[in-house]
Amino acid sequence: MLNLQRNNVAFNNARQVDMGEYNHLKYAGIKESGTYRCIGQIAKWMDRYYLDAVIGLLLEGVGDFITQLLTLPYLYISIFKIKSLPLTLAIIYNSLCDLAIGMIPLGIGDMMDIFKRSYMQNFKLIDGFIHGDRATISAVNKKAAITVVLIVLMVVVIYILVKLTIVLMRYVLSMLVWLL
Repeated sequence: MLNLQRNNVAFNNARQVDMGEYNHLKYAGIKESGTYRCIGQIAKWMDRYYLDAVIGLLLEGVGDFITQLLTLPYLYISIFKIKSLPLTLAIIYNSLCDLAIGMIPLGIGDMMDIFKRSYMQNFKLIDGFIHGDRATISAVNKKAAITVVLIVLMVVVIYILVKLTIVLMRYVLSMLVWLL
């Protein structure tokens, strides 16, 4: 019995090594691709240099939507290169959270956006999948079902924030007209 357990452990360890090598070979081209370098640069500029918050602050109301276009290369890699639905859902959820935070009116959301580093989070998730990081892959896969529910909730929150922003903008414009 003990011998069978040892053989089983040895087989599982060998299988894990083979899967790691498989992931390395499968995703080897992604790290050398222009898209991968692009998402690394996006993460650096948007999160480390706070360009996401600055654009959101300067272009109040639309800046956060514009910056979300930079999520497209992340989605391209997760959908077409890695081909992982749970990873794609995680990237969408992180991006929607970033959008919702940035949409909080009066610059409050843009200040909070400094602390929400969705581009760096998404880059780390993709990097974890490419390198076969079991903890990252397991965490993303386990949260896939709840992520769908959270995405729906974030869409509702964003809808409410858009409505709130419209009401607030109408109020500010009416006050300006009244003052003039």
